[in-house]
Amino acid sequence: MNTLAPACFLLVVNVGLLWLLMAAPLGCRTITFRRQFPLDPETLWQAVHPLGSLSGWNPSVLSSEPVGDDRREIRQSFRYPDRRGKPIVRMLALEEGEPAAPNRRFHTRIVDDSALDHSYWASFSETRAVASLPDGAELTVEVTDRYRGLAMFLFRYFALRRELGQLRQWVETGKAKAGGLIEHPLTQIASAIASTLILWPFFGLTRMGLLMSTLLTVVIVLHEFGHMLAYRAFGHRSARMIFVPLLGGLAIGGRPYNSLFEVATCALMGPGMSAFLVPITIAVFGLARAGDLPRILVEPSILLLLILGAFNLLNLLPIYRFDGGQVLRQVFPSRRMLTVGSFGVTVLILGIGWRIGLPAPALEAGLAVFTLMSLMGRARVKPREALVPMSSPERLMAGFGLYAAIAIHGYAIVYACDQLFT
Repeated sequence: MNTLAPACFLLVVNVGLLWLLMAAPLGCRTITFRRQFPLDPETLWQAVHPLGSLSGWNPSVLSSEPVGDDRREIRQSFRYPDRRGKPIVRMLALEEGEPAAPNRRFHTRIVDDSALDHSYWASFSETRAVASLPDGAELTVEVTDRYRGLAMFLFRYFALRRELGQLRQWVETGKAKAGGLIEHPLTQIASAIASTLILWPFFGLTRMGLLMSTLLTVVIVLHEFGHMLAYRAFGHRSARMIFVPLLGGLAIGGRPYNSLFEVATCALMGPGMSAFLVPITIAVFGLARAGDLPRILVEPSILLLLILGAFNLLNLLPIYRFDGGQVLRQVFPSRRMLTVGSFGVTVLILGIGWRIGLPAPALEAGLAVFTLMSLMGRARVKPREALVPMSSPERLMAGFGLYAAIAIHGYAIVYACDQLFT
């Protein structure tokens, strides 16, 4: 069974996609939407203006009020919680164009945010204009920002599209619902099935290939479920998982992080959850091979062990966006110690590759890929206030947890390869 070629190809594809999503320099971009509504222009203006009499339709906004008599600054409170569970508050600078009724426009910039540092909003601006039509009014929305990586651009695009969809829902029914189609459980189930089918050709269009792509999807779900459990333990009441075909899953917390220990634990619990399954899977394989369990479980269990170990071990690499990189950055506060810790993790993982018989050129290529990936996406979303630092016991706990997860998943790969290829 040759799984090295599809695994390497998947790795190369994912490296390219990760660079595109997280590090590609897109520059300053403007997202523009135009929507027509069966409303008179003044009614639509009162709905989309932050100080309009009908602005309360938006389920994401709790309140919007002027600061001062000139109405050039607006304080908005959102239903999304900050790190302490309180509503996020933003200050908007408002500039209104010269009124030419029934056509009107306004321009806003974010000058303060209770959750994020101002640098996050330095290039952000938004313009909304209402124009009269014979049978209603047209709304034009333009959002401009500087992007590094396609992920945030796509997030803004779909967030704005959702808001306009909620506005249309309010116009048609008198009420707009929070949430959207992407988070719906049926959408996520469909995405998981689609991901399985997309991955199938990478492993060969055979029964074995379908089994491996299915097991990989299961491993991804278990990994993200571990992240979600950690989020819930730290009080993220609305933690959820978004399944992205080909790239895997993404667990999203219900609020920003409050402490460095929280960041490290939530990152570590993805592979940590899977680590608990390693001895169980080995036991199932042994019992099935001995005849104490149905022999039909022999093949799926050993393949599950291999995929479980390989997927989580890759996630433990000391790369900025991966779980291993997230943990290491919290455990080691200085750049020198972070470099030493990252080198140690890399050597351990490459040692596992050498143990299972990967050729030297493959290990060298892997090292080159890991180095390139470690340079991706250094820019971070900076919180307004520094996170609560780690105590020494917390640092020790997270560090040993990381190396324990590497050891367990490394053993899973070595055990599975010994059974499959010797």
